[in-house]
Amino acid sequence: MNRVRQFKPEEPWQAPEEEPIVRIENVTKRFGAFYAVDDISLHIHQGEFFSLLGSSGCGKTTLLRMLAGFETPTSGQIFIDGQDVTNIPPYERPVNMMFQSYALFPHMNVADNIAFGLKQEGMAKSERQDRVAELLSLVQIEQLAKRKPHQLSGGQRQRVALARSLAKHPKILLLDEPLGALDKKLREQTQFELVNIQERLGITFVVVTHDQEEAMTMSSRIALMHEGRIEQVDPPRRLYEFPSTRYAASFIGSVNLFDGYVVQQDDDQVLVQCDEADSLLQVRHSQPLVPGMAVTLALRPEKVRVLKDFDEEAPNQLRGQIKEIAYLGDVSIYHVQLPGGKWVQFTQPNVQALAEQPLTWDEEVTLGWSANSCGVLTE
Repeated sequence: MNRVRQFKPEEPWQAPEEEPIVRIENVTKRFGAFYAVDDISLHIHQGEFFSLLGSSGCGKTTLLRMLAGFETPTSGQIFIDGQDVTNIPPYERPVNMMFQSYALFPHMNVADNIAFGLKQEGMAKSERQDRVAELLSLVQIEQLAKRKPHQLSGGQRQRVALARSLAKHPKILLLDEPLGALDKKLREQTQFELVNIQERLGITFVVVTHDQEEAMTMSSRIALMHEGRIEQVDPPRRLYEFPSTRYAASFIGSVNLFDGYVVQQDDDQVLVQCDEADSLLQVRHSQPLVPGMAVTLALRPEKVRVLKDFDEEAPNQLRGQIKEIAYLGDVSIYHVQLPGGKWVQFTQPNVQALAEQPLTWDEEVTLGWSANSCGVLTE
């Protein structure tokens, strides 16, 4: 999770007077008895970099295709810029779509690929040439204008496809797994470039991806989808720090989950009995909880710290033995087994040389965290 977008104190989705550019109202798409998209309502605002995130088969691509007009909802409505486009064909919608395969014309050079849609619309040649030159500069491939697609790398083809998608100034650009064909390092570099282009143009981007890091890096907001429904919609930081369901907590990043039941709540301090950890855990939670209520505490590995001593009077302390260590360069991941058999994961940044790391296999450790560091899940 290597980029945090900065937002204004009040973003469009927080302002009730702001009219969304996309309104998806109770949209369902069935294929026979199978619900690919199940009663989804979603608002996307002008200038957002919005991601539809989820595993294969969750319905994200079907939803994107309905926005593009390639699929028609079984029920529900789709509005773009105030217009009901539910039954309007793709070529009459103010959107463009960049496909995962890029779909470039192999017999045309780069400049002609970018200019194709403009030529079809009858734009004058001189104006068309100026527009192509502007787009070539935007995606930084001016020197490739005369090359054919087979003479380009994957990253270069991706830039051509992006330039062609932007040529007609769409109000919304739809991107289906746009970076899926790139290697990891190029994909990471291109994520930042896509965000910079989107911010410069102010066009609304709606992206489908299964890559959580990609969505976290690029998005203003993320809709996490699961089995045709939306699990949670939030900015990346909130989705990561405050997941609303067990599925959301598990899908985004790594997480330790402690199942238990509420013992008591005083103001925002909640005590939860966790039998699998053989411990009474404390968490801050502002919403009222009923004693005896089953809950799950979600704790990110980076929130866990190693303590020098075990204090029986202090909350949120566990003792266990390090069983597995994974060295990832910038951080190391440690898997600790508690006496009752439960596993807890924590991470530490590698600020020292590997040979000087103080923690090793089979070492007994005490783990602790603050009450502010974990969340309460009731679903």
